Amino acid sequence: MSVRADEFDLAGLGLAAGEGRRLELRVRVGALLLANERFEAVPPVVDAVLDISRMTGFGYAFRLRFAAAIAGPCMRCLSPAAPGVAVDSREVHQPGSGPELESPYVTGEVLDVSAWAHDAFALAAPAQVLCRPDCLGLCQECAANLNEAGPEHHHDRPPDPRWAKLRDLKLD
Repeated sequence: MSVRADEFDLAGLGLAAGEGRRLELRVRVGALLLANERFEAVPPVVDAVLDISRMTGFGYAFRLRFAAAIAGPCMRCLSPAAPGVAVDSREVHQPGSGPELESPYVTGEVLDVSAWAHDAFALAAPAQVLCRPDCLGLCQECAANLNEAGPEHHHDRPPDPRWAKLRDLKLD
């Protein structure tokens, strides 16, 4: 059974160098703002697997895995969309070894799992959230959903304005 843990106390594990643990947690992912649209993680609290390994020099190596859907409007046709997102993220925290080896999610001995899950979900999300991979989007002329309109949907091209004066010509 998974335990809800948006923050996790690393000191409580009591790991020695070279030891590791696999934990099953329930973590809140939170909403994303992409292209000025709000997208929700479904479910908002996910079952995640967190692997923690203690390194020498008081450091940690982490791996976080979970799956969720990203729900919101399709970026082409505005219909509801919820494609699945699989997250597999790794972090290293080696204090005193420079900013590239210090995780922004670790403060002291506390790992902010929720913030990490949110950021990892945002990075794993597709560049375009679509209702289906072959979404046709909206018609540029009338904004009809082309997924529902069918192949017979079309618009006549407007007449070329360069020929407009010829319409005024009266031939008897």
